Amino acid sequence: MHKSKTLSGIDGISHGFFSRKGGHSQGIYQSLNCGRGSDDDPDDVARNRRVVAGELGVVSDNLLSVYQIHSPSVVVVDGPWKPEDVPQGDAMVCNRPGFGLGILTADCAPVLLSNSSGSVIGAAHAGWKGALGGVIEATIDAMEGLGARRNEIYGVVGPCIRSQSYEVGSDVYDQITAVDPIYAQFFDPGNRAGHYQFDLPCYALYRLAKSGIGMVEDTPGDTYADEDIYFSYRRATHRAEADYGRQISAIAINHKDEMD
Repeated sequence: MHKSKTLSGIDGISHGFFSRKGGHSQGIYQSLNCGRGSDDDPDDVARNRRVVAGELGVVSDNLLSVYQIHSPSVVVVDGPWKPEDVPQGDAMVCNRPGFGLGILTADCAPVLLSNSSGSVIGAAHAGWKGALGGVIEATIDAMEGLGARRNEIYGVVGPCIRSQSYEVGSDVYDQITAVDPIYAQFFDPGNRAGHYQFDLPCYALYRLAKSGIGMVEDTPGDTYADEDIYFSYRRATHRAEADYGRQISAIAINHKDEMD
């Protein structure tokens, strides 16, 4: 598990960018697969999520995740939901203690956010489609709706696929640069004609910084290249594997005076 220096300095919150290590799953899901959408044993996934909840200091039923659809939709968390009632969306915000906001990834960028007082938190799933559609900015707007001041919000991009591992076609380049030509700076020529290497984490960091929040931070890790540490959808696809696991990145408010 990796922790952000920025978020670690905020009293009253817990967080972690969890890797694939430290869980109970077997085979291609080994070992901390937290994705209910995978074909892994549901009991193992539940046990893995309990591990994460324990690290965050929340009860397991309060470690929440959404049905991610690569959208800018944000869910405001005011209570737990059952696995069969998971809302669709790609981000969550919360201003209540005791709830873990968990983003599942296997190459896309997880983004964890908190205001400087630790009273409002957010978590976003930022693949290129979601980031282009404004999921990062929508999460910040929703945090403001819960009382956070924009210039006091800190945002951290977690481990994801890095540019050297992320070749995309001209269709992706065209869609992204059609929104703003300045986004061409996040592409380098690929090894094949008509292809590019896309820098997803730098693109997410740029969107965070342009939103006017107080601080942004990147974290190391290439989910495709670091096979022993992370799950990767692209790596599993290239190997024609039957399925893939999902790591979780999560943040929670757990002020001691409110948790006692």
